[in-house]
Amino acid sequence: MRNPLEIYKILPKTNCGKCLLPSCLAFAAAVIEGRKKLRDCPELEPALGGELAVDISGSAASEFEQAEFMDKLQSRISLADFQALAPVIGAVAKDDCLIVNSLGKDFRVSRQGTLVSECHINPWVQAPLLSYITNKRHAEITGRWISLREIKGGIDWQGLFTSRCETPLRKLADDNPHLLEDIIELFAGREIEWYQADIALILHPLPKVPILICYQSPEDDLESLLTIFFDECCAVNLQIKSIFTLCAGLVRMFTKIAEHHL
Repeated sequence: MRNPLEIYKILPKTNCGKCLLPSCLAFAAAVIEGRKKLRDCPELEPALGGELAVDISGSAASEFEQAEFMDKLQSRISLADFQALAPVIGAVAKDDCLIVNSLGKDFRVSRQGTLVSECHINPWVQAPLLSYITNKRHAEITGRWISLREIKGGIDWQGLFTSRCETPLRKLADDNPHLLEDIIELFAGREIEWYQADIALILHPLPKVPILICYQSPEDDLESLLTIFFDECCAVNLQIKSIFTLCAGLVRMFTKIAEHHL
């Protein structure tokens, strides 16, 4: 949400003044500018305000803050020992670059933190990839799967994760019966058996950040089910915001594929 009118739509529109501003529209503008928080509106449902607050902090952060964050990551990259780091994160060090595989495609990361690849570089890849490389801790893949809620900070992100990742991907799979099979082929995925799931596939958005997508088709009066799980190592190898960014980006990419190619 970057527009005060988008905030205004979910406000009570009573201009009650309890937020110490003259109108709900003024309050909406103050939220976008960072002078007020959604929780400062006493009439807004707390659960809704909490979910939207995460949305605003993620998608309406100022360009300055995003640039500052990227500068920090790129500064850390410049100091990294690529030769020592490469085997730890499942990458290859070559010609003073790190070659990191994402979904079957190689990305070359320079000492300055820039990315080069034969395929299109999506905006949602760069920050999580650099965060992954520069993370202070790294763990090996365990083969044990956990939900987002079990990752540090995951409970706070669960509502947004469900609405931005799991629900739209479930609906996409409902409308495109062969989508998940095509994803396996397009993005170096692997299918496994998983309880009652009709299809369960493993993808590697980053070498040691495996995700498991489990889908059960609708049957009779029962809706379909789709859940995204994470290898336990993801909780160590990547922070929760980067995990969300990766998954939301994947879903947007799958949506475009379904619209244009399937």
